[in-house]
Amino acid sequence: MLFNSIVYGPIHSRRLGISLGINVMPTLQKLCSFNCIYCECGLNEPWQERPQLPTADEVSKALDSVRAENIDVITFSGNGEPTMHPDFEAIIQIVRDWRNVRYPNAQICVLSNATQLGRKDVVRGLMMADKRILKLDSAIDETMHAIDQPERKSLTVDEIMNGLRQFDGNFTLQTCFLRGTVEGRCVDNTTEAEISAWIEAVKTLHPAEVMIYVIDRKTPYDTLEKIGRDEMERIADHVRKLNIPIIVSA
Repeated sequence: MLFNSIVYGPIHSRRLGISLGINVMPTLQKLCSFNCIYCECGLNEPWQERPQLPTADEVSKALDSVRAENIDVITFSGNGEPTMHPDFEAIIQIVRDWRNVRYPNAQICVLSNATQLGRKDVVRGLMMADKRILKLDSAIDETMHAIDQPERKSLTVDEIMNGLRQFDGNFTLQTCFLRGTVEGRCVDNTTEAEISAWIEAVKTLHPAEVMIYVIDRKTPYDTLEKIGRDEMERIADHVRKLNIPIIVSA
């Protein structure tokens, strides 16, 4: 499922409410630093030519066409990783200025896989958002690679966590829990060892909020299992014991 415009919706998000989507990635093909096995946009495909990204001016013009009566949140998401856009910081400033005039009660939210946190402009841009929802699908390198399939094979969980530490806990940690097989290989981030390592990461990062969720739409692999509500609540109980707010979408 790809979004064919810069601005889309508003749509009803199961986690965020009435959400106006902002897609700063190409409209014809996904562009992402991860190749997640559960991504609703599908798997990454080779680019035949240089990806065409919307300019800051194009984003501004697209916002001017919005006529929604009510918006709870303006969400950077779309066809890939929004912080890969070279002008991400400038674009989020444009969106913020527009929000302040048109929808002053709406929050600005960025869904990110946290792979670009080595860029200071990305960190500055994320700090302009009201809500930073940053991914950590496993605290074990092998499983993170199996689920997220990063384009840069040398990426480690420690590197992601070091990037997250820059926010001093002022972010939402997001994790998708799943299990199944991918091309005959078992993938499971719900085992006792996985949950133990993940909880230790949550303790270390101490985010303002944790958000855990399950597969809800069609994925590139039909061999993945949707985790049940009871099991998700048991995972959530570990976080509740840390007195960290948690949202469970199951």
